[in-house]
Amino acid sequence: MTTLRDLMAARIAANGPITLADYMAEALMHPTLGYYSTRDPLGVAGDFTTAPEISQMFGELIGLSLAQAWIDQGRPTPFTLAELGPGRGTLMADILRATAKVTGFGDAAHIHLVETSPALRQEQAKRITATWHDDVTTLPDQPLFLVANEFFDALPIRQFHRDPQGWCEVQIGADITAGLSAPAPIALLDHRLNDTKPGDIVEHCPALPAIIQTIATRIADHGGTALILDYGDWRSLGDTLQALQDHAPTDPFENPGHADLTAHVDFEAIANAASPAKFTRLAPQGVFLERLGITQRAQTLAQALSGDPLDQHIAAHRRLTHPEEMGSLFKVMGLYPAAAPPPAGLEP
Repeated sequence: MTTLRDLMAARIAANGPITLADYMAEALMHPTLGYYSTRDPLGVAGDFTTAPEISQMFGELIGLSLAQAWIDQGRPTPFTLAELGPGRGTLMADILRATAKVTGFGDAAHIHLVETSPALRQEQAKRITATWHDDVTTLPDQPLFLVANEFFDALPIRQFHRDPQGWCEVQIGADITAGLSAPAPIALLDHRLNDTKPGDIVEHCPALPAIIQTIATRIADHGGTALILDYGDWRSLGDTLQALQDHAPTDPFENPGHADLTAHVDFEAIANAASPAKFTRLAPQGVFLERLGITQRAQTLAQALSGDPLDQHIAAHRRLTHPEEMGSLFKVMGLYPAAAPPPAGLEP
């Protein structure tokens, strides 16, 4: 049986080394052998667990933040309620349940999901009635209220090592191992020459600016807001590429197509691409959720629990908010129109 590793090795042998971004794109989204094309990667039976799968509280609070932004902007009707990379549809289902009692919100909302994985689209369709898109460019030209949770970390990245003579780009050879190109000036990294030194590593996500600019333009032109939640920080520095298989770290190059590949999100790049919309200060996920009232919600839900379910509920609250769990590693940034207040839970 021909594996994705075989196909990639043959391609590289014929055409030369490929960038890390090209490798990630093939490993994740090859139409028949790619990681996301062939499986549901979430949950205990998969390779990783995202915040919506940990507790319903996460999606409920996201929904209430979006609903408050909708109210603050005059309850526009109709509007697009969208999610990028919706996983199994759990987050959107929780958003819809939490906002069901917000007068007019559900009636005005048109649900749109940006998802390229056929396997995950099938899972989403079990929970949500929606319109699906391959990318953000086909979202309707109307007010846009959007959430992207652990979406940008899965976009392919290029990786560069600083050298006294310029930058060496990580490239993948025919043996499916990483090597470095010869050093050369890289114009898109000129702005990083002042805050890096030889030996430092900088990552760049080629697809990110255009996606953010499309979302930001919709929001600036028609109203709305975007909540972006992911792990990362304000500025890329260091090697953050990682692979997960069966909930454990693995070599990103050992078995392409069978492990999830991600990298930390550079939120400064999101901010730089956010014009003509405004962007909020970057907030730790734990702080964001506490501002929205997650502890009070946890206490309310706990009243009906005991024994193991109560223990699991307490553990879920800790995992989402504690600095040593997801609370500090994951960050939140919002995009919003210049004439509107920032989304609830975030600061301008």
